[in-house]
Amino acid sequence: MGISLRRIGAPFFYKPLAYLFNKSLATSTVPRQWKNASILPVPKIPSPLNHTDFRPISITPVLCRTLERIVVREFLYPAILDPPAPLSFVDQYAFRPTGSTTAALIALLQTITDLMATDPFVIVIALDFSKAFDTVRHNATLSKMALLNIPDSIYNWLVDFFNDRKHCTVFQGLTSQVMDISASIIQGSAVGPVSYVISASDLTTVTPGNSMHKYADETYIVIPARNAQSREVELDHVTEWAQRNNLKLNRAKSVEIIFQDRRRKSQAQYPPTLPDIHRVTQIKILGVTVTNHLSMSEHVRDVICKCGQSLYAIKVLRSHGMCVDALKDIYRAVVLAKLLYASPAWWGFASTADKQRIEALVRRGVRLGLYGDGDPTATQLVEDADESLFKSIVNNQHHVLRQFLPDLNSHTYSLRPRRHNFILATKTDERNFITIKTIVHKHLLNSAAQFYNVSVHVFIVFYVLPVYTVTFCPTV
Repeated sequence: MGISLRRIGAPFFYKPLAYLFNKSLATSTVPRQWKNASILPVPKIPSPLNHTDFRPISITPVLCRTLERIVVREFLYPAILDPPAPLSFVDQYAFRPTGSTTAALIALLQTITDLMATDPFVIVIALDFSKAFDTVRHNATLSKMALLNIPDSIYNWLVDFFNDRKHCTVFQGLTSQVMDISASIIQGSAVGPVSYVISASDLTTVTPGNSMHKYADETYIVIPARNAQSREVELDHVTEWAQRNNLKLNRAKSVEIIFQDRRRKSQAQYPPTLPDIHRVTQIKILGVTVTNHLSMSEHVRDVICKCGQSLYAIKVLRSHGMCVDALKDIYRAVVLAKLLYASPAWWGFASTADKQRIEALVRRGVRLGLYGDGDPTATQLVEDADESLFKSIVNNQHHVLRQFLPDLNSHTYSLRPRRHNFILATKTDERNFITIKTIVHKHLLNSAAQFYNVSVHVFIVFYVLPVYTVTFCPTV
């Protein structure tokens, strides 16, 4: 059915569909036809060699997915905002209304930098679960859903949704036999992703001071130096949890990285490596490459290389006659989006040279006629993204990053309007601050440079600041 036909027929379709949806929820019954899915294997890599190189995506009925979205938005999302004691979602940043990879990266990097202020190093273990989405049991997921504050009719509807499911695989024109399934979150459905989030909600650390950050099945354990001896305890706990939930921790693909501030004069003594877990000096976290010194140079180098390839593809499209407006849209949707992906999380860690390389690539787009000369620079785009993210956090008390904001500052007297009412951090040193003396000195030098052929004497007295005398004479 085409889009235009659906729009024309909407006034006639909505009544029977609303009746069908309400009847399904009221009776906690999912139509039998909605439980059949066709699995379409999607390659994970460019040249797949075996079945593990494919991702099984279930093609389910459109009406079922529509009702699933209603159930998730109206019942499951509100329920995970106030979960019971055994479950916790504060460390999960995927498949939530305000969750994103950017939020997950910000939370993880914030935790690491906070710990590095007090500990000589911070250990991060990136866990890998084999086929996590495909092996989680339905009964284990439903037992945790039963703890949520949702109506009985909705819970019973979810039970019926997972019961008696069938699927077949369609690949290269061939269709397999229809088989029953009792595991998998049903990738491609609307209930599936949030179901895994609920399944992993009882996975936490066991040692005080350690923390865990999750984005769907990507899980990171953050351990400060003072708890380095707890690494094996944490991994054993994760292994036991995985066995209870029909999952398998793949230690061979899990990695460990130790972050340390390169400005520290003394080299800390690192703990020995863990068995079967490789220790690395750089790691790709949700698409962003980070080194053990929190450098983003490797990520910038990699993303610029990929954007250069995209620019070449755009030039090929231009040579085939594609219009300029379409090329500009592709440039913004592909190159700029890839270049500034999750920039609010890593831009502050990038060096000046890294930022200059990014700006150079943007100027290259201007020279190619794909980006306007008066359009925002990369720095301005990042600042806009930061401002938008900050506003969404401030205006939404349930935002996943709200926990990282300081306490509100309450006053009994009236103040001029401010951007926010949060308590600012106390200044502890002068290393990251520009003093008034530095600002005045810089201002004087810039002003005097405008009069190259004239000798200028400037005397400024500002409270206790010394007198500045700057003399510029022409060079003969």
